[in-house]
Amino acid sequence: VSAGNGCGHTLLTPHSGTLSSKNYPGTYPNHTTCCWQLQAPPGTSLLLAFGDVDLEPSEHCAHSSLLLTDPQTGTAYGPYCRNSVPSAPLLVTNSSTVTVLFNSTSHRSGRGLLLSYATSQHPGTHYTQEHVRCADGVWMRGSPDPALTMCFSVYCPAGCKDIHGDIWGNPSQGYRDTSLLCKAAVHAGVIADELGGQVTLYREKGITLYEAAFANGLHSKRGSLSEKRLVFHKVCCLLSPACDDVLEVVAFNASSWWHEVDALGQDRAWVAERAALSTTGHSWAAEPSAGAAWLELDLGTRRNVTGIITKGSSEQHNYYVTSYHVSSSRDGKNWRPYRGSSGQEDKVFEGNADSQGEVSNAFIPPIVARYVR
Repeated sequence: VSAGNGCGHTLLTPHSGTLSSKNYPGTYPNHTTCCWQLQAPPGTSLLLAFGDVDLEPSEHCAHSSLLLTDPQTGTAYGPYCRNSVPSAPLLVTNSSTVTVLFNSTSHRSGRGLLLSYATSQHPGTHYTQEHVRCADGVWMRGSPDPALTMCFSVYCPAGCKDIHGDIWGNPSQGYRDTSLLCKAAVHAGVIADELGGQVTLYREKGITLYEAAFANGLHSKRGSLSEKRLVFHKVCCLLSPACDDVLEVVAFNASSWWHEVDALGQDRAWVAERAALSTTGHSWAAEPSAGAAWLELDLGTRRNVTGIITKGSSEQHNYYVTSYHVSSSRDGKNWRPYRGSSGQEDKVFEGNADSQGEVSNAFIPPIVARYVR
């Protein structure tokens, strides 16, 4: 939990999370405070990674400070500010509970703070060597030869999606090596931002141009030549010609369809079958006066669906869907809304912003179903 008027971006889960001061990475405001209570599962301990601690210097950090305390042992870490920084980028505690306290008085400069944390128990992860902070660029070890492919695994904390920093590239091409690693992992759909998790990466020879894409609520940038690129362990997609494992749609159904009569009196049917991504010309569209429109895909048998790609209709009409819900069924009668990894409420997927580009969204965890709406 967090409390106070100096709290910035905050996402806290029992296993990992990210927190920052207000306005980060802009100058943090005067006379604010924020207190975060971090709680890990019993039997585990917390490890904190300092992404950035830039608080105006003062004697004993009196003007602005970061203080961490372990209420179980009474141990304190800090106070920290610009002239009293943490001695190491990673703080390993012996406690499952840590209080993070940030205070500011009158000051002129300072970005504030950015921290991430995780628990000591992550299968297959040596946290002190393999942990990546939200603010890190691509982190890797091994041969400097950019022509060699190298595979490695790291753990990304929850909450990296909305931190400051850029990514260049897309899931199919890979990402420029100066991209923020964990933010790129969310964009690629290999982890859910609300949970974080283990990611497997390949370092490969760079390419001339990294094309931009919008995926999983994140915009990447178009980037130029780099010697190395980052490729995440591949995920399968639904209806994407760029994927190796495209799921075949046996039949389309819809709540309604638009029967258009153009200015010349000619009929045009925007039927459900025209919803396939590879279809040329106009797409599917619901009857304009209809409410609660839906499109249904029959995959023929139960399949493991890991993602979906949407696109608008670019022919004559600038039509596209800006957001949508997803539900699934194994029998076509009983439907289950998709709630994502949090499981608390129906997930709203961010769709398209124009009728031209493709937008991908990952299902984490995947959907096992025959029918998808």
